Amino acid sequence: MPKILIVGGGYAGFYTALKLEKQLGKGEAEVTLIDPLPYMTYQPFLPEVVAGSIEARHAVVSHRRHLRKTNIVAGRVVSVEHAKKIAHVELAGAGKQKIAYDHIVVTAGAVSRTFPIPGVSENAIGLKNIEEAVEIRNRILSNFDTAANLPAGPERDRLLTFVVVGGGFAGIEAFAEMRSLASYLLRYYPALTFDDVHFHLIEAMGRIMPEVSQKTSEWVIANLDRRGAQIHLNTQLMSAENGVIKLSTGESFASNVIVWTAGVMAHPYASNTDLPVDERGRIRAKATLQVADGDDVIHGAWTAGDVSAVPDLSGFGVGGFCVPNAQHAVRQAKLLSKNIVAELRGEGMKEYFHKPLGAVAGLGIGVGVYQWKGLAIKGLIAWFMHRGYHGLAVPMWERKIRVFAGWIWNLVLRRDIVSISATKGPRRQFETYASKVAKKKK
Repeated sequence: MPKILIVGGGYAGFYTALKLEKQLGKGEAEVTLIDPLPYMTYQPFLPEVVAGSIEARHAVVSHRRHLRKTNIVAGRVVSVEHAKKIAHVELAGAGKQKIAYDHIVVTAGAVSRTFPIPGVSENAIGLKNIEEAVEIRNRILSNFDTAANLPAGPERDRLLTFVVVGGGFAGIEAFAEMRSLASYLLRYYPALTFDDVHFHLIEAMGRIMPEVSQKTSEWVIANLDRRGAQIHLNTQLMSAENGVIKLSTGESFASNVIVWTAGVMAHPYASNTDLPVDERGRIRAKATLQVADGDDVIHGAWTAGDVSAVPDLSGFGVGGFCVPNAQHAVRQAKLLSKNIVAELRGEGMKEYFHKPLGAVAGLGIGVGVYQWKGLAIKGLIAWFMHRGYHGLAVPMWERKIRVFAGWIWNLVLRRDIVSISATKGPRRQFETYASKVAKKKK
């Protein structure tokens, strides 16, 4: 049987495998998906995981539970020699091995893009995966616990100052949900007041959320300002050394929670292959999602999602290519699976074409925005649209049900405010009190 190797189990990889399972006949091909993580993360839910509106496990989708006909391999692809059709992998617990294939699907996704700003790599945290979302949430809750024990002063200000870098959709949603959580927490901390908590979003450009109109973005800024969240436009982060934020405007303040959302880049893995990449490290592709070197198709190689440079035939893309978002990744994967099957059967392939469906964002409980062309909806209705869209868009019905059920129970029982930061050192208490063998004196 032809062997299909899928590199990466995110949006594009998961959906490619899922659709291939449905479209391939018995014995028509063997599909293998390799990823170091056993799940796909539904990234639009990460801000709500931070805020405690969604349980962390419900924002991820198990590979093994839902990909029943796919060989799931826990490991990491180190490099690819497509000329020999060999992938070099590091398997969990089994060391380095080689995997042969007939078709490779590169869907390694993207990672946070940072700049050489002093202190960022040491003190900031991204928001690209579930583990980061949980850490941000735990740190906010732990900071409130500690700050409530301290008198007013620099140390309490540092614990209660929260910073987000990047004013795109991901940054604004995270910023707003963090502010929503902090405001909610104050009812449980009588020693703290609204004025004790400080929120700063740093954006180098002159506006936020480029996916919406200028008027809508200004409404978002005004809404957050009323909620005590300050946005610094036309401002660059100059340093974050030792947790001290220094801005290009001359402002400076200390923070214990610095969240970096200022862009993404294609997974660096792409440069460890002999497949063609562009100047941004993305794998070059044709609209059929076949990897291509100029006009020449590289047979047996496919790509989709954030790691790829796929032409946007709708004309809405930046620089002529599809932007890195979930809308494109999911739809590209569905077409990619059809085109692979068509290739195996000697049938014609289709080109990827998708017009954006608009942009919708949640900005904390009861607040949202939706933009499609000249239509802008703001407030409670947009918030319901945000939840409705993403609640139905998360893959698999068991996940949808868990998410909607969680939202309903939160409405009835209110959001959970428990921190589980002790999971970072789960043996600490046991080690502290465990009986130890007394050392004999010589």
